[in-house]
Amino acid sequence: MNKRILIIALLFAAFACKQTPEKDPLALNKVDFETNIDGKDTQFFELSNASGMKVALSSYGARILSICVPDKDGNMADVVQGFGSIEGYKENEYNALIGPFANRIGDAKFTIGEDTYNLPTNDNGNCLHNGTIGLKHTVFDAVQEGNSVTMTVNSKDGVFGFPGNKTIKITYTLTDNNELKMDYEATTDKPCPFNLTNHAYFNLKGESNGDILGHIMYIDADSTTSINEELIPTGEIVFIKGTDMDFTTPTVIGKRIDSDMEAIKLGNGYDHNYILNKDQNGNEMTLAARVVEPESKRVLEVLTTEPAIQFYSGNFQDGKLMGKGGKPYEHRSGFCLETQHYPDAPNHENFPNTILEPGQTLKTTTVYKFSVEK
Repeated sequence: MNKRILIIALLFAAFACKQTPEKDPLALNKVDFETNIDGKDTQFFELSNASGMKVALSSYGARILSICVPDKDGNMADVVQGFGSIEGYKENEYNALIGPFANRIGDAKFTIGEDTYNLPTNDNGNCLHNGTIGLKHTVFDAVQEGNSVTMTVNSKDGVFGFPGNKTIKITYTLTDNNELKMDYEATTDKPCPFNLTNHAYFNLKGESNGDILGHIMYIDADSTTSINEELIPTGEIVFIKGTDMDFTTPTVIGKRIDSDMEAIKLGNGYDHNYILNKDQNGNEMTLAARVVEPESKRVLEVLTTEPAIQFYSGNFQDGKLMGKGGKPYEHRSGFCLETQHYPDAPNHENFPNTILEPGQTLKTTTVYKFSVEK
């Protein structure tokens, strides 16, 4: 009788094990991203589509936590660098909404009319991505409807040094065409410069699978904003067609990254504002960049209504940050394509306007579209 009971118990245990679903190795644990920061609870969201693409988001900094897409053989990989818990994001800008003004502002100040506004410094006396604070370390209000998540934050007059009571909103939408669409909106009750972007770090081989130097890059830009030794725009527009900064013909990222070209040496690689070949004030949706990873055949296309895009090749990654895949993010293991207006625009009258006036609504859209090259 005891032997019979033992056999039944073993059969039941085997059945129970078969019924337990295997954990997706690419999945993040929701509990690791739900906490309280500055008195506000953070939220975690997961989106998926009919094609099998999966996206995870956090209301902390309106962040993209992961993007899982297939390769040429249907194998899935997370192609966005990041961390296994919310703690990993507290000291950096990885994958966050950057604002009110992304990129650099020279001398950490700007003037509107007779008023000069001073910003926090964190980059040789300049302000980069709003200093060590900014929206990247703010908890947004967030609501999910179907395959869209809308995140909203109210930023008071003077916060981060920027004028006006501001409302900033981003809506992430995952489509069945493997597109992650980002719709930005902003309003203010005082004139204020805006330049909103997302600071995702990509590696199309997989987020902890080596460097990005073999990726093939295309950027639809014939010119760039000239920079000084601190990477602040001088105000001059420079034609780069035919130089080592030219990506209008698809080129391997690592081919010319250590060029003797002065602009590339200043950035320690690519860290430049590429002016897209389009009407700079037209708000038209166009293809800005296309990246192919030749082994997996994964493709990322970046489409945007913005006039420019910052290509950053991970030049300052140094292996000190441990990624969610359990490996450190070494030198040039990720790249960024930040759609934007020009850096330091409030200090250059010849750059496209970034000052939002009361009564106006800023609207801009960027799309990350994934596919496989045939």
